[in-house]
Amino acid sequence: MKIVVLVKEVPDTYGDRKLNLETGLADRAASETVLDEIGERALEVALSHADKNAGTEVVVLSMTPESAAATVRKGLAMGAASAVQVVDEALLGADMGLTAEVLAAALQKIGFDLVIAGNQSTDGSGGMMASMVAELLDVPAATGLNSVEITDAAVSGERATDGGTAEATAALPAVISITERLPDARFPNFKGIMAAKKKPFETLSLADLAIDPHDADASRSIVIGISEKPPRAAGVKIVDEGDAGEKLADFLIENRLV
Repeated sequence: MKIVVLVKEVPDTYGDRKLNLETGLADRAASETVLDEIGERALEVALSHADKNAGTEVVVLSMTPESAAATVRKGLAMGAASAVQVVDEALLGADMGLTAEVLAAALQKIGFDLVIAGNQSTDGSGGMMASMVAELLDVPAATGLNSVEITDAAVSGERATDGGTAEATAALPAVISITERLPDARFPNFKGIMAAKKKPFETLSLADLAIDPHDADASRSIVIGISEKPPRAAGVKIVDEGDAGEKLADFLIENRLV
């Protein structure tokens, strides 16, 4: 079985998050970049299955700038057998549609039985990538899973609903996304870090995938305006001079809070 895990380099959640006001793109130099935690959990699901099932191949796939190679290699250090990175300058600022198209094309090229992704990244937080990729690949999608069970023929798991839980099952090949209810990812050990240097690491371009990012027939999002959030204005201070209750009531009424 070949399991491909979608991973992504994102700004560290503990660092600053800023937009470049000229381009409208995330300023990734504003903080450290890391492998997205939900992607690490998705990789842990695949590696845990591989630990118990001989013959399972785990591949990490990412669409990233060339500078993210070291971050993607963390997946190899954790235990993945190989990595594929899609790098192309034309992908700078790619929207979800183009990203899904690129990932789907890469998956078709490298082959897969199961694709595992996180439910949403910590930077864009789109939450639709797994479904979009599955649609383009014309395979079943089981998203937002809180547990995962993989067999040779199908994948299943529990999904939270408004009224409780539901069991979702999809025949392979399929795409799934997981939530933070799945276990934390393992830490790469020294042996894994050293082994990662010798594992296959393939870099693909848009030309390799036969994708034109400027195709007139393909829908592409553009930024038409951006501005910095204004600083928070000072609040209203009410001093009790015997009429604080009336002032507070007036304030609540004026701001339609009661």
